[in-house]
Amino acid sequence: MASKNVETFRAAFQAFNRRDFDAVLRVIAEDAIFHDRARDVTFKGRNGFREFMQGWVTAFSNAEVVEPKFIDAGDIVVAEFIGRGLNDGPLGPLPPTGKQLSLHFCEIMWFNDGGQIVSGAEYYDQLSMMVQLGHALPAQAAAAG
Repeated sequence: MASKNVETFRAAFQAFNRRDFDAVLRVIAEDAIFHDRARDVTFKGRNGFREFMQGWVTAFSNAEVVEPKFIDAGDIVVAEFIGRGLNDGPLGPLPPTGKQLSLHFCEIMWFNDGGQIVSGAEYYDQLSMMVQLGHALPAQAAAAG
């Protein structure tokens, strides 16, 4: 049986997939800190976490978390999942490509005694993302170039 923290994390993914950001933010502590390690960007508090989620949805309006697997370590929960979506909006300074993304992610969340997320980090391969979207060449094409 999954712990309360795993169920909270799972419910947050489901809420994100429904675009119910308010439901996600209810489980984020007001002073939470979240790190996007691939981009070396830190988001602070609920407003910061909303900005983080909105960034993905701006770039991939149909973004979704699929096939999550959780590792329960008490007040720490690790989730490995696939992020999917069609790049139909700008990704930071990059224009939309109209290409589909399917990328492995890993998130680690730390929970307080009240079951809220107080800190977290997300890891993913940014180069693989850029190759899938056509912003970078695959390694073999670059080497032959």
